[in-house]
Amino acid sequence: MKVSFFKLGLGLIIIGSIWISFTFNESEKTQDITFLKQFDSLELNLKFTGNHIGYYKVYMPEFAGDEIFVQIRDSGDNIVQEQRIQTKMSVGYFEFKGDDVYTIKATNISKGQIQIQIEFGNTNSQKMIPAGILLLLGAFVMIIVSYVKLKNYNIAQPDENIS
Repeated sequence: MKVSFFKLGLGLIIIGSIWISFTFNESEKTQDITFLKQFDSLELNLKFTGNHIGYYKVYMPEFAGDEIFVQIRDSGDNIVQEQRIQTKMSVGYFEFKGDDVYTIKATNISKGQIQIQIEFGNTNSQKMIPAGILLLLGAFVMIIVSYVKLKNYNIAQPDENIS
């Protein structure tokens, strides 16, 4: 059985994508779902180790133009990042250094009560590098094979003087 380079590239992309998703799913994270009244806050804490990239995902299932103010703080109450969110879902990233406990604080600054889902964790970006290289290699193989096939492809043109 002969495997074409196109199928090989597609296989590498699929394997790399699955590898990245498993790496991301086994990362440290915490999440919570709650209802917040006006000016109420939700705080989540997580201990991060090393020098990596953290993330937070804020989701409002019943979004109706609501606003949330999000702050990421370290254990010394230094603000690492802050953002005003006015969309149904928002994902943000921040860098953390050393072993420290980081806190995400989400405050409802809109009028009325809202439901909010927050996920806060480590992206494990360093462990994704080999999978990313595999994915990139598969995409490169597919692009080269597609170029070679399209370069030699001729389209039949009708004769101009048909009566």
